[in-house]
Amino acid sequence: MAAIRKIGFVGVGNMGNPMAANLLKGGFEVTVFDARPETAAAFVAQHGGRAAASLAELARGADAVITMLPNDKIVRAVMLDGGGAASAMARGAVLIDMGTCDPTGTQRTAAALEKLGLHMVDAPVMGGVVFAKDATLDIMAGGSAELVARCTPVLKAMGRSVMACGPVGAAHAMKALANYVNACALINAIEALTIGKKFGLDPKMMADALVPMCAGRNHPIEKKVIPQILTHKYATGMALAFIAKDVKIAVDTAHALGAAVPLGEKVSELWNDAVDKIGATVDQTEIVRYWEEATGVRL
Repeated sequence: MAAIRKIGFVGVGNMGNPMAANLLKGGFEVTVFDARPETAAAFVAQHGGRAAASLAELARGADAVITMLPNDKIVRAVMLDGGGAASAMARGAVLIDMGTCDPTGTQRTAAALEKLGLHMVDAPVMGGVVFAKDATLDIMAGGSAELVARCTPVLKAMGRSVMACGPVGAAHAMKALANYVNACALINAIEALTIGKKFGLDPKMMADALVPMCAGRNHPIEKKVIPQILTHKYATGMALAFIAKDVKIAVDTAHALGAAVPLGEKVSELWNDAVDKIGATVDQTEIVRYWEEATGVRL
């Protein structure tokens, strides 16, 4: 397969903007499109590249189209609805979907694209805006080994690592499950800390003790609880609603497979309730307020 040089990038919002900018820095030819034309224009003014007036214009002549969009339904519409990107892509071109999407929806989109002679790799990212700016995202990739290898130079321009997860859809499944585990661990730690605080224990002492005593290396405690929650910074760059969405994707995937997921169902219920009570756009670490209000203590 020919190397990817010309890229159409759809969705240059908070995450997509720095990711597309790093592709330009990596020497790729980048054309951008956003549902808000002013957002695409601002990107070009800041970073260079070119803004397309339509999805078909964006995709024409592109070796790859990258999407950084909220869900698989929007990705499918962008690609396959009338006048969508797929209508202008050359046979053999590839869609790289880097958002967090339902893996079963991803598989359906990939199957529809294959009928048109197009290919798909799902490549969701771990890490927020800061990591996107620094090109230190951890990226998972789902697709054939040949396709993932073809896309790897593109992905490495935006991240520090690329992990092949299996066939198309596998990376979206892995991303949702990873964030599900993360979400469980974070609220598990918060619940323990608020109970301990109510008893009279020092939260910082507890957080320091939890890692070696029972949790081992623990990303939520080391990267979220200690530096963000206990300092009241709440600035990881990831909105609470996005974590709730990822947990729901994991639970929905389990349901689609007929797999038991009782813990996941409860965790999803808690995160969604927190979105309703605290707000969708607040930082994920502000979910601590859900437990603080319930227990009457502040960490």
